[in-house]
Amino acid sequence: MRVVLTGAAGFIGSHLAERYITDGHVVLGIDSVLTGSQRNLKTVSSNTRFSFLERDVSGTWDEIERRVSQESIDLVLHFASPASPVDYLAFPIETMLVNSLGTKNAIEFASRRKARFVFASTSETYGDPLEHPQRESYWGNVNPTGPRSCYDESKRFGEALTAAYRRVRGTDTRIIRIFNTYGPRMRRDDGRVVPNFITQALESKPLTIYGDGSQTRSFCYIDDLVEGIVRCAASTELSGKIVNIGNPEEYTIREFAEIVCEIAGVPLEATACQLPVDDPSRRCPDISRAKAILGWQPRVGLREGLGRTLAYFRANP
Repeated sequence: MRVVLTGAAGFIGSHLAERYITDGHVVLGIDSVLTGSQRNLKTVSSNTRFSFLERDVSGTWDEIERRVSQESIDLVLHFASPASPVDYLAFPIETMLVNSLGTKNAIEFASRRKARFVFASTSETYGDPLEHPQRESYWGNVNPTGPRSCYDESKRFGEALTAAYRRVRGTDTRIIRIFNTYGPRMRRDDGRVVPNFITQALESKPLTIYGDGSQTRSFCYIDDLVEGIVRCAASTELSGKIVNIGNPEEYTIREFAEIVCEIAGVPLEATACQLPVDDPSRRCPDISRAKAILGWQPRVGLREGLGRTLAYFRANP
């Protein structure tokens, strides 16, 4: 199978590239390296079945078309986008463009090539949810002009565009709503709670807890997420559908801080900070669809996954 993967140098994208190469497929990775890094691709960079193109997928695809002009394409995975609040608040316009023009370019390419298209959406499309846990049928509670809207609303637009191509062009599409994911290759300055807490714990600094720490999140280890994505991309039953991929085990941020410090072997010290604007109070996926159609559910427990992630951060200071 020949795969085109946008966002290949990112945290999730690099793990996907590695998985598809390991499974024997041919992968063209594309990334602007705005927030990703080619260092993430060192496990596949020397493999003859992997090639890389540094491009912003929001712009012209002429070079991409030339690279694959004589080849059939089976699968297009659109994973290019800043994904952490630190990144999309620093690059709001780029975020909106990659999830609008970038999505249009990627799905147009997939449609012309008769390839299957997978759009990487996010649990952020649910906003600060009024339904708990969140099912795929829930429409969300999003502030359309708030500081997080550059990510929330551009992903919602990407979903709408993907659905339109399915209805009008008959493109074989899937939308994956990804919930909080963690693991090796996250950047220390990513800004999300897992690298923040791990870095602070390893440096024996107080952990930064926003608000009173009662807000909840669920944490999915990267290997589990990748398995869910691969199954979703391969399934004939999910064409035109949306599926949540995440871990339904829910923790308050304060509980999570205690677990990180326990695994790191340090006492919990915390610094309270003001809760960010539009920060969701609860976030947890209903994964009934993924279980029923894909036979998928997370296998890596939080303590095991955090142990692996801590080891990575220690080995990559």
